[in-house]
Amino acid sequence: MVQLYNLHPFGSQRVVPCKQEPAHFCCGQDVLFVASAAACCRVEVFAVRERGRCEALGSFATLGAVLRMAYSSAGDYLVTIEEKSKATFLRAYTNWRCMSAGSSRVCVRMVGHKMEESYSETLKEQMSVVEMPLSDPPLCISCCPLNGDLLVGCKNKLVMFCLKHLVINQNLTVLDFERSLILHIDNIIPAEVAFCARHIAITTELDVLILKLELVQQSVDRTEQCTQGVSAPQKAADGGPSTHALQLELDEFIVCQKPVELLGEESKLCEIPITLESTELPTEDTERFQVQYLLFRCFTPDQSPFGFCEETKLHSIQLLPVYQTACEETENKRKLLSLFCFFSLPDVGYLYSVGKLVELISTYQYSEKSEQAVLTPQFLHVITSQNLQCFTVRCSAAAARDEDPYIDTTVKACPPVALDVCTLRMQLFIGPRAICHFKNHIILLTKADTEDITERRKPTRRMLSRKADSIKSRGNSELEPGWNLYIINTVSTIQLYREMVDYSRTYESVKTESCIHLLSEAHLLVRAALMDPHFLGSDEKEDLLRAFRESCAFLGDCYSRFDTKDYHLALPYYRMSGLSMAEVLKRLVSEGDEIQTYERGFIFYLTHSLNEDSSEELDKESGNKVLKIFYLADPVQLPHILCSPCMRNVCPFTAVNYLQKVEKMMPSAVLTLTKAFLALKMGDLLMYEHEMDSCEETTLACGFVGQPRLLWQRQAGIVTPTEFAVHLKETQPALLVAAAVALHENGKMELEEADTFFKMLCSSSGNTTPQLLVDFWEALLVVSSQEEILQELLLRVTSQYVWRISEKQLPDTKPLKTTEDLINSCSHFGLIFPWVTSIMSVGCSPHKDFCEDISRLQSLLCSQSINVASAQPVLEPLAGAGSVGLAIRVLCSSRLGRSEEALEQLLQRCPEAAVSYAQRELKGDSQALWWTKMLPELCNRTRLRGNDCPVLISSLKAETLSVVAMELELRDFLTLLPEDGTVAFFLPHLLHCSQRKLLT
Repeated sequence: MVQLYNLHPFGSQRVVPCKQEPAHFCCGQDVLFVASAAACCRVEVFAVRERGRCEALGSFATLGAVLRMAYSSAGDYLVTIEEKSKATFLRAYTNWRCMSAGSSRVCVRMVGHKMEESYSETLKEQMSVVEMPLSDPPLCISCCPLNGDLLVGCKNKLVMFCLKHLVINQNLTVLDFERSLILHIDNIIPAEVAFCARHIAITTELDVLILKLELVQQSVDRTEQCTQGVSAPQKAADGGPSTHALQLELDEFIVCQKPVELLGEESKLCEIPITLESTELPTEDTERFQVQYLLFRCFTPDQSPFGFCEETKLHSIQLLPVYQTACEETENKRKLLSLFCFFSLPDVGYLYSVGKLVELISTYQYSEKSEQAVLTPQFLHVITSQNLQCFTVRCSAAAARDEDPYIDTTVKACPPVALDVCTLRMQLFIGPRAICHFKNHIILLTKADTEDITERRKPTRRMLSRKADSIKSRGNSELEPGWNLYIINTVSTIQLYREMVDYSRTYESVKTESCIHLLSEAHLLVRAALMDPHFLGSDEKEDLLRAFRESCAFLGDCYSRFDTKDYHLALPYYRMSGLSMAEVLKRLVSEGDEIQTYERGFIFYLTHSLNEDSSEELDKESGNKVLKIFYLADPVQLPHILCSPCMRNVCPFTAVNYLQKVEKMMPSAVLTLTKAFLALKMGDLLMYEHEMDSCEETTLACGFVGQPRLLWQRQAGIVTPTEFAVHLKETQPALLVAAAVALHENGKMELEEADTFFKMLCSSSGNTTPQLLVDFWEALLVVSSQEEILQELLLRVTSQYVWRISEKQLPDTKPLKTTEDLINSCSHFGLIFPWVTSIMSVGCSPHKDFCEDISRLQSLLCSQSINVASAQPVLEPLAGAGSVGLAIRVLCSSRLGRSEEALEQLLQRCPEAAVSYAQRELKGDSQALWWTKMLPELCNRTRLRGNDCPVLISSLKAETLSVVAMELELRDFLTLLPEDGTVAFFLPHLLHCSQRKLLT
């Protein structure tokens, strides 16, 4: 659907003072070249000043009549295809600006001609014409706007010339060209070509082919031929006929091809083989090209509603580059962002994106047969037999998404690429023939038909006699057609933007999509201006930025006020506008309007804005407005928005009144907690206790998960506890910890955030860890199932226990759970081994006041959860801490599988616990230590100390010898007995061993 808005993109117009009738023209950075249609074979050059004012710079002669011409801003040269004596020539005119200084000297040289020093010095003050001979007549030309390279279309091939800057000396650099590549394309006679950033677009009468030359770095073999073939598949994927516009005459029937569109990789199926021929001299490290097919499209001659079949031809092929937003204007610093291709039939135009993706963006249906079209980043200008038409384009919308793939979020937005195109203006002109564009100027050639001129110049009765002689003097020759060359100024972006905004207000009252459409057009217009390389130096820079923010605000208003499916876009557009929430409220909420309704977009914006950690605080009046809005539009959200930092100044009495009304309809734990929170703000402790006692602790903890900001909020990125959390710390710390655990398990609070929260809550300074945080870690160990989180928690609690024991620091508050509670409720705290208790019972420990922390630490090490290897550096401060350190070292050695080392430590420091340790730990593969280590050691110690060590004697009898008698053969048992041992002591065990043998 094409919409027509009668806007005014065209401003003033001026006539270019050409001396001869123009045949062709093209635009430069600030100049206009006009080739004459007369036999004088000249090109006139005009400087284009402000508001389209033209000033003649001079003119120069050409070899023959100009058939095609193009200008390259990179290199500042003009290239022409000229015809003389039925022969065509390709010529480049460089250093032509010296004409404005009065010089008329011209140097003609062949491309690649080596210039001598004496000859080249004269080039400073004269125009240079570079002849570029070709084996086939040139048909069309195009210059790359990025680097100035030249592409020439000939029958069945394309020739690429690289622009060279030859440094003659420090004061002189001249331009030259080098023929670097030939693309041989069978059965193609190019009508037009376009060339940009190694992308090539070719049109014939009914075919379009877009290619990309990719650089391949490779080493050159001297015997390798300098050609590369790229053959297309012999048949299409579907096995159908060739996609060329060929007509096969079978009997008396003519079979016509159907229209074909092949995008991306599929375009290889077009059956147009391409062979690359490199004409550069090979070097050791030559850059080679390979061809990538991007698009092939074939049309049929019977599709046009205008005229006969033979009049259906493609025209106006163009590649349009769009650069990085606000990139520098310097040629070598521009960064190409997106590339677009436009081509047209007489009745319809097509705009494709050929950058990262190849896709059709827009289709333009014309109201009448088109003659020519020109694409700009902001508009498409089309001329027909009667009109100059201006259409909107979607290049800026596509380029914005190329620049930022995440633009369609809750933070940023851009009108869609698929937005319907519209016609801004249809300006009447008599006989438009050709058009071109640069900056904010349109150059238009008009040529009226003879009938029009006759009618227009028909003399009145009073003038007939006066004109008689002049008419007779011409004889019976036909009147010459009238022509004009106009420079039409397009109005400034800001001016047209203002007109679009004003025009959109005519649709605002009825809340139609047309209002959004027109404001989207205005937004894209400004966005395209911001992407222009000239933006940084533009006088309108600040105005454009202001207009951009304003357009975002207008779009936010539309999506907030209108009932549209895209209501969610109100949020990103308001954010891009820079408006505060208070400013948005003033725009949308009418004072004293009791029956005002609020659409989904406005509620969506308010909900997200209030649910974010914003530093903005609404005043009391605005806060009460928000309460009323949500009570009327979405009462379920009322408890949540009251917890927003933005609502800090809201009247608590008014808020409680609204909540009580909502509670009758939709009671919830979050609502109950919110009322308790407000009761604290009002100082009403009775109401607070009533609300808190109305729900169980588990329900309240789930309520905090539903709204975490009841406990903590972010201010400038820092987690800050609320007054509610402070009160719970003093009165219900167990509920506070349970709520924090629930928040973590539901992904609402990270471990680092919990650290900050509890430290700020308990006013801990430096590296001090409050007991409430340790309680949180211990409680989290009970419920967490993530291995990575578990190991982190185990290391944290271990480090805290070690720090308190080594530094002799008591907890700042009483722990919520005892060691016994943790052992009973958490599998990560194990039962403390008897041999550990035995170690701790020996002597008087200096850490007797820290028994609880010691027990927790030992309980952790007695479980199988903690990674002892990772925990050892944390345990290092307790290495020499008496019996505590011994127990820790033995526990670590045992967990790491070093039982012999653990046994050695026990036998050396606490032999009373050795047997108990061996009885529990020396099993399976470690059982051999019973008789290789324990038995000889106990026998030696018993012999040395005699009856003074009843513990060793009883251990030797009860455990060690019993185990040996059960496990060893009688002969092996005898070899282990000491030579000076008492037979009566060992005899019962020997008898038991021998009887066991007889039984088996």
